[in-house]
Amino acid sequence: MTPADLDTYVARLGLNAVPSATMEGVAALQRRHRLVIPFENIDVLLGRGISLDPDAVFDKLVRQRRGGYCFEHNQLLLRVLQAMGIDARPLLARVWIIPTDGVPPRTHTLNLVTMDGYDWIVDAGFGAAYAPPLPLIADSVTTGPDGAQHRLIRNADHGWMQERDGGEGFRPQFSFTTDPVEPADLALSNHWTATAPASRFTRHLITSIALPRGMASLMDRAYTRHIGDETSRSEITSERMLQMRLSLMFGIDLSLDEIAALALFDNQDAKT
Repeated sequence: MTPADLDTYVARLGLNAVPSATMEGVAALQRRHRLVIPFENIDVLLGRGISLDPDAVFDKLVRQRRGGYCFEHNQLLLRVLQAMGIDARPLLARVWIIPTDGVPPRTHTLNLVTMDGYDWIVDAGFGAAYAPPLPLIADSVTTGPDGAQHRLIRNADHGWMQERDGGEGFRPQFSFTTDPVEPADLALSNHWTATAPASRFTRHLITSIALPRGMASLMDRAYTRHIGDETSRSEITSERMLQMRLSLMFGIDLSLDEIAALALFDNQDAKT
């Protein structure tokens, strides 16, 4: 990533300068990234595929002002961290929040940052919730801006497990090991996530963005907004309403033809 690219990324986030190469700076960068760049899988549903070419990811998320899913978000953030001189590398994870039979595949990527002799998990691409950077220390609890608590625990079968307590007790989010991850590993996991019939990303519109004290999300036509302890839900009832919601809440501007191609509505009456 060139200095000019780094400046363009920082401008996309609405920042005046690159944060300091400290964990406080990393946390501020990750937070701002998630507040500004949405999580979304629209290109999967439109048959465009997901490229992990660094230039393609940068062009989509930064220059085109679109969003993406974890393989795009955390690749971009990883390149930014490395351009800042920070020791960072990718990891792969198994997502457990979705009911499944057996062990889920590695369909999530996140970043491991090493600074001042300590390891941290830095993740700007988990669409289901937002967690600040977490120290790689078993049972250490970190509170997020929405009040939810996050921790990492050791798991005998899967290495580390990230858990979240949003008020109903700690629940598994994803598991991972710190084994080295090669570009080919990321390419394989991304390909399965973007193409497999069993992948939820090939079957549902999934969009989210962090809010200052919560999260807004869209699953197909179901819109949910969490702010602190309050949750509101509504249904998107037309293509134009979907177009407006994607634009106003998530910053994703699509044409009506693109909205129609998502095939979330049964008839033309849904456009009104």
